[in-house]
Amino acid sequence: MTKNYLAIDVGGTRLKVGLIDRAGKIIEKYNERTVTTGLPEFLAQLHQVIDRYAGQIRGVAFSVPGKVAHPTDTIKGGGSLTFMDGVNLRDELQLDLPVAVENDGKAAALAELWLGELNDVADGMAIVLGTGVGGGLVLNGELVYGTHYQAGELSFIFGQIETGMETSIGLHGSAVEMIKRIGTQLQLPEIDDGLTVFEHINAGEPAANEIFDAYANQIALLIQNIQAITDIQRIVIGGGISVQPIVAERIREKYLAFFNGNELVKATLTPAEIVAGKFANDANLFGAVYHLLMQLNQEV
Repeated sequence: MTKNYLAIDVGGTRLKVGLIDRAGKIIEKYNERTVTTGLPEFLAQLHQVIDRYAGQIRGVAFSVPGKVAHPTDTIKGGGSLTFMDGVNLRDELQLDLPVAVENDGKAAALAELWLGELNDVADGMAIVLGTGVGGGLVLNGELVYGTHYQAGELSFIFGQIETGMETSIGLHGSAVEMIKRIGTQLQLPEIDDGLTVFEHINAGEPAANEIFDAYANQIALLIQNIQAITDIQRIVIGGGISVQPIVAERIREKYLAFFNGNELVKATLTPAEIVAGKFANDANLFGAVYHLLMQLNQEV
């Protein structure tokens, strides 16, 4: 039996699981609710998932929230799963298999670098729109980690000096919060129903599009500031909402409107390309496996 790789994308709400082969093909995938009651219960859940694929896999690749310090793969912070702070999953799980752990935003960038929209780009970035705003910067064809493994933590860009997160891009660029604002405005039965919200956006509903436009402007401003610092070729929009073509289209529209409307910016800088990511909600699965393959020194 050909052995594949098990990818586990740990989210604050859902645990996404994918069996992926070395060529980057998903053999099967599913998701379940993440156990959030504590570390022992969470580790028990991971063991149950991994045991399901006993004898079928060559290694386990994790994508997790929070900063990941390499080469130990120790998790710092853990996002909403605060019990993961300081945890080394390789040590905790004690598997007789290779284990690799990567930050979720960087995993999304690695997916695009491996098989997606950054594959042929020397300098680019993935921006992941979800509960917050994650990211992964690629320069000279390689993922940039930074001195403290925190390059790409876009949620921590602020509009002003303050002690809270009220002006952070993590709040104002949150796709989840944008959907809730529109759902509330439209008085939907479930304010976090993203599919229904985008039905209204795509239909041109004014109230929905007013909020969506403001959101797209926030991300466009973020891209402008990233481009002023990095001068990259392409920015890939990821996250679950990126499956909606209007997301990348509207962000691109707002970005170019600003760029072309500011004569000094236009005369000095070159705009970045903005495209939708290839993998949407599956990006972290692919990126986690790619990170594992690189650790195993596999030819990829």
